[in-house]
Amino acid sequence: MNEMYGEKHRALQDEFETRKLADRMEEIIIQQEIGDEEKAFIESRPMFFLSTVDQNGQPTVSYKGGAPGFVRVVDKTTLAFPSYDGNGMFYSMGNIQQTAKVGLLFLDFETPHRIRFHGEASVSKDDPLMADFNEAEMIVRVKLSKMWVNCPRYIHKYELKELSHYVPGQKEKTPLAGWKRIDLMQDVLPPKDKGRPEKEGGVITMEEWVDNVHKGKG
Repeated sequence: MNEMYGEKHRALQDEFETRKLADRMEEIIIQQEIGDEEKAFIESRPMFFLSTVDQNGQPTVSYKGGAPGFVRVVDKTTLAFPSYDGNGMFYSMGNIQQTAKVGLLFLDFETPHRIRFHGEASVSKDDPLMADFNEAEMIVRVKLSKMWVNCPRYIHKYELKELSHYVPGQKEKTPLAGWKRIDLMQDVLPPKDKGRPEKEGGVITMEEWVDNVHKGKG
């Protein structure tokens, strides 16, 4: 119980008289293994939030979405998920290769529930799970350091209407990202996307794309 809290945590706990409570919480909720219930919950999620840290120590968070099952619990201390086509920045993946430390937040908005998962991640284009995920560019594996179930009381209730049609496997051919049709992007598109905008709706202006985003058609 000496790695969870640092000096600043303890100072706040003492100020608000919660040190004993904090120690009890650590004692009863922190897990070093993924149990059957947690496995079922994690693998049922169609999205999660991923926190990474860049080369300057700056944390960032990104949304990761997919079909239920796109996060795979490999064993009691490891989970894996695919990295799909993005905006070419590879910000989260680069951060993982740079610093490795990550945080994942899994949420259920319909029956309020959440799990926090901390660990060290690695990225590979040669992972054997590549074959299991259509259109995956890489596979991320996260080795668990600690996880815990968080109180759900501040989670607002939402209902999932439908999965994004950009999630691989939802259609015979995954649609081209709308921003890849912007005229300013045409000369910097990667080879795999050259010529696709003309075949999939045509080239558009930045203003047209922004308008589509405001209409939920991004």
